[in-house]
Amino acid sequence: VHPEMVNKSLSRTATTTSGVMGGDDLLSLSFPSFLHSFTVCPSLFSRDSEGEAVLSWLPKPQLVPLLSLPLMSSFTSTLILSYTEGLHGKWLFTEIRAVFSRRYLLQNTSLEIFMANRTAVMFNFPDAATVKKVVHSLPRVGVGTNFGLPQTRRISLATPKQLFKASTMTQRWQRREISNFDYLIFLNTISGRTFNDLNQYPVFPWVITNYDSEELDLTLPSNFRDLSKPIGALNPKRAAFFSDRYESWEDVQVPKFHYGTHYSTSSFTMMWLLRIEPFTTFFLNFQGGKFDHADRTFSSVARAWRNCQRDTSDVKELIPEFYYLPEMFVNANSYNLGVMEEGAMVSDVELPPWAKSPEEFVRNNRLWHQIPPQESAIWPNLLPHFFHSVATQKALESEFVSCQLHQWIDLIFGYKQQGPEATRALNVFYYLTYEGAVNLSSITDPMLREAVESQIMSFGQTPCQLLIEPHPPRSSAMQVTPLMFTEQMQQDVIMVLKFPSNSPVTHVAANTQAGLTSPAIITVTANRIFAVNKWYGLTGHQSSTVQDQQYQLPVEIDPLIASNVGSHRRQISDLLDQSIQISSQCFIITADNRFILLCGFWDKSFRVYSTDSGKLTQIVFGHRDVVTCLARSESYIGGDCYVLSGSRDATLLLWYWNGKHNSIGESPGTEFTTPRAILTGHDCEVTCASVCAELGLVISGCKEGPCLIHSMNGDLLRTLEGPERCLRPRLIQSSTEGHCMIYYEKGQFCNFSVNGKLLRHMEVEDSIKAMYLSRDGQYLLTGGDGGVVSVWQVHNFKQLFTYPGCDAGIRSMTMSHDQRCIITGMSSGSIVLFYNDFNRWHHEYQTRY
Repeated sequence: VHPEMVNKSLSRTATTTSGVMGGDDLLSLSFPSFLHSFTVCPSLFSRDSEGEAVLSWLPKPQLVPLLSLPLMSSFTSTLILSYTEGLHGKWLFTEIRAVFSRRYLLQNTSLEIFMANRTAVMFNFPDAATVKKVVHSLPRVGVGTNFGLPQTRRISLATPKQLFKASTMTQRWQRREISNFDYLIFLNTISGRTFNDLNQYPVFPWVITNYDSEELDLTLPSNFRDLSKPIGALNPKRAAFFSDRYESWEDVQVPKFHYGTHYSTSSFTMMWLLRIEPFTTFFLNFQGGKFDHADRTFSSVARAWRNCQRDTSDVKELIPEFYYLPEMFVNANSYNLGVMEEGAMVSDVELPPWAKSPEEFVRNNRLWHQIPPQESAIWPNLLPHFFHSVATQKALESEFVSCQLHQWIDLIFGYKQQGPEATRALNVFYYLTYEGAVNLSSITDPMLREAVESQIMSFGQTPCQLLIEPHPPRSSAMQVTPLMFTEQMQQDVIMVLKFPSNSPVTHVAANTQAGLTSPAIITVTANRIFAVNKWYGLTGHQSSTVQDQQYQLPVEIDPLIASNVGSHRRQISDLLDQSIQISSQCFIITADNRFILLCGFWDKSFRVYSTDSGKLTQIVFGHRDVVTCLARSESYIGGDCYVLSGSRDATLLLWYWNGKHNSIGESPGTEFTTPRAILTGHDCEVTCASVCAELGLVISGCKEGPCLIHSMNGDLLRTLEGPERCLRPRLIQSSTEGHCMIYYEKGQFCNFSVNGKLLRHMEVEDSIKAMYLSRDGQYLLTGGDGGVVSVWQVHNFKQLFTYPGCDAGIRSMTMSHDQRCIITGMSSGSIVLFYNDFNRWHHEYQTRY
């Protein structure tokens, strides 16, 4: 799935000029990423000053409220340049990650291009032929790597139905390898819904019906909506009204319909997101500079739900932000939203009694991503935690919704969207909301065309239909993961691997994806000896009931280390600055396990070494003092990623690792490389940092002072201030769900949102040296001098489990790609592998099983 669709709203001010290189004499303009919707017009070929062919489009004035700008765009062999009066944009081909065909005003004339920094830009062209021409001038990236589809231009031009049929996402959802939330984002994405067009904003279902009780019991079916019916058919009286309207309709020019309004329109989207920018500005522009009447403003979740059940002109569904963005319910900017007729002032959204905070409301609406169930089993002695979690199950990912969601998909994206099945399901909308209802290019009357365009823009657009047969249901948790419901237990400690040097294992990395040529656990000790330990996985790991059965150990020690033959190929002998204290943050490993990056050198560089030969392959300069920490983002196609370096000079530099050339920078062999961004704001030595490309964010801490959040373009966005005792940050982890986990000296932990809100604080007795966030950001693993690995629930810092203690302190920690295995580097010179299963506390465990 393209997590950029979900996560952009967490940091709403991403810049459009992503990828502007040093030396480019271009204005760097920041404005919200969902405004990247442009209209470009007739094409011509020309030659630039160097004789390179350039495909260009000349501007054609076109007035479209809120979202479109007429401009001239040029597509060279390496980048896209777009110009309009006072604005411009530049996007490098090397940073393009996905290209989707899109609709604009129900016409298949648009493209949406997703970039490496998780911004997206949407272009509208004169006709479909031009769209095809542009796609053939862009890189072959398809629609990305997450849908199981080939990266070809043909895929970028495929219809939504073709993408749905060819993708493996439905099967993955059925097998519970991805969450309901992820699957809905996938369906929205391929059906043409986009954050770049308020008229086609992603649509999500209401799932909870109880917004009045003090406690929310999500084991009761009555607290869940019937997902087999559209919103308009949930109330029997209102359903009868809509049915009568349909049956009595006699206009020969306008086809019959149940609903004259829609479940998703631009005005509904602005209404939901009224309290956060830029939607506040959108709404004010839409309303002539004034907020709406207070009684019509989104002021209460319960009231909004009741209106959707009673009002014949209100059949709204929800937007994704309801399930991940608590800030949308808070009037943080203190806007004057008016006073209702009953005398109540409108400010923050009134939440249900069972939600004590916006964060709790979002958490109860949805549980974060689940772990693939085929990788699950039960840890010992923890069944009570399963039953405790039932009372706090989250709605969207609950078993009740999982069993019904395919029926809602049939209504919105499937065979009940149009035709006789839609009529029977009470699911027919006004005809101009459907694809193919009108061909704008055939309308010659300007006034009529303007009227039709206004109707399409103002009153909703139905998603592209993805399938014309019933959507398959999700498999039950019992069916796909029977081990979750048995007493079969796994060993806590899988194995201990001792290295001959006895030097503390200060860094451990696990690149163990099945698709890698050489999946491995790479370790680096304090004396800078590294080991490439082959990974076999846990397929042979047996339960404690079969102790005598032989099985393959998951990790095999590096033969060069074990035999001591050729061990010089595993030693990094270059001298570090004597004042540097070697820690896990001095190292990063590339995603293919082929290179180690190391900092701390006296010459203010960081260096790249081959894990095969141990030889130095690149020296990177940029800082004015010693480099003190390194971090890397998640990897992209071909192993590309962002590399972050922090220094005693109080700055951070963001670099680009080129997986094709295996080096920092675009041009291999050049003596000097240029960072993508320079991040300033700290007053002293940077001690720890994290970079998350999916959110487009960098989080960093220094020796004295607060932690900072920057955009990947270098803009300082937030300052993270913890409680009084939270000084001197030592470790930082971030998740794609928007958690910023920071460990300070003296056992202090803080969990911040990416918008700077302190969500939770705790103090532990152990001196923590390593921590790791689960991929979904729901669980935190910690380890320190006490030699104990602890598992914590992130949202409330509740300690869920403690592994058996080790006889040495923990210095580093990671997890295998499937998250079944925790690997810790010990001060005694060994690594310990623990068996892990986050499904132990997963929301889908039900007492009825």
